[in-house]
Amino acid sequence: MGKLSAKPIKSFAVLKQIGLVAIVWLILISFFHYLLNTERSRANIIRMGYMPVITNLSAPLLDYASRNKPLRFEAIKFSSFAEMGEAFRANRIDVAFIIAPLSIVLRQQGVPLKVVYIGNRHESTCVIAADENVSSFDDLYGKTLAVPMRYSCHNLLLLELARKYHLGNGGLKIVEMQPPDMASALAAGSLDGYFVGEPFAAQTVKSGKARVLFYAEQKWPNFICNVMIVHDRLIEKNRVIVQKLVSGAIRAGMWASKHGDRAAEIVSSYWNQDKELVKFALGTPRGRIDYYSYTPVKKEFREIADLMIRFGLLDKCTVIDNLIDPGFCVRTEKAENISIDQIIP
Repeated sequence: MGKLSAKPIKSFAVLKQIGLVAIVWLILISFFHYLLNTERSRANIIRMGYMPVITNLSAPLLDYASRNKPLRFEAIKFSSFAEMGEAFRANRIDVAFIIAPLSIVLRQQGVPLKVVYIGNRHESTCVIAADENVSSFDDLYGKTLAVPMRYSCHNLLLLELARKYHLGNGGLKIVEMQPPDMASALAAGSLDGYFVGEPFAAQTVKSGKARVLFYAEQKWPNFICNVMIVHDRLIEKNRVIVQKLVSGAIRAGMWASKHGDRAAEIVSSYWNQDKELVKFALGTPRGRIDYYSYTPVKKEFREIADLMIRFGLLDKCTVIDNLIDPGFCVRTEKAENISIDQIIP
C-alpha cells in the first residue's frame, strides 16, 4: 500500500482553524449587537414610579398605551412614597408620580427635579369607621386617623383642621400608614378612620365598614394629592420625550374621564385591585374627579410649603421658584376623542 498524502490532513486543519475563527467572529458580532440593542432599548424606556391610587391613573395607562411602541413608558409600582422617593434620588427611576409635599422636600434636599404635571384632583377621601359616633370634625377628639405619610397634603389638612377645631396637643392622633394597610387596620379596630387617595377609602365605604366624613375638596379647594416629578437631567437631555410623557399623562386623564369602565379594567390589572372597586371609586360620587386642573402653579406650592413650615415639617423653603415647570402642560394639545392607543402624541 502506498503512503497516504499529508495534503488532505493539512487542508482539514486549515479549514478547522478558519471555522473556529468564523465562530469566534460570530460570537463577537452577536455580543456587540446585543450590547448595542440593549443600550438602545434602555434609551427608549422611561421608568416611572407610582403608587396604585387614582391620582396616578396616568402611569398604568401610559404603560399600557406604549406597550408596543418604540418609546416605552414603563410603570413601576411601589409600596410606599418614601421608597419611591429614594429610588428617584438614586436615579433608579426617571419619573415619579409622588405625593406633593415630598417633591418639595426632595428639591430642598438638593435633588435636581421639576414638578411638571399634577395628577387628577378631587379623589382623596377621609373616612370614619361606620360605628363611630362622629358627624363633624370636632367630634374627632381622642380619635386616631391615618395618613399616607407626614409629607402629604392629607397630613397638612388634618393638622390645619385640628388647629382650627382646637384638637391639637393630642386631641387628634395622626399616624402614618401605607395606604394598602389602612382598610385592614380600620377593620381590626387599630384606626378610627383614615384620609387617603382612592380607591383605598372606597374599599371600606363600599363594604359598609366605613362612611365618608369629608371629601378633600370640601375642606381644601383644589387639594393636590400627587404630582409628576422628572429629573432635570432628562429635561435637559430630551425635552421631546418629557413633552410626550406629560402630554400623554394629560390625554390619559381626558380619555379616562370618558371611558371610566375601560380605564378601571386596565388599571385594576396593574394595581392588583378588584375591578368593581376601582369602578366604584372612579364614579362615586359621579363626576367628582377633576381631570383638567393639571398645570402646576407656584402659588399652590407656596401654600403647601407654608403649611409645612407652620407644622414643623420644614425649617424654611427656598426652592419653589425653581421647582415648577408648567411649560409642558401649557404646550399640550388637548385631544378629546381618542383611543387609549392614541394618548401618547
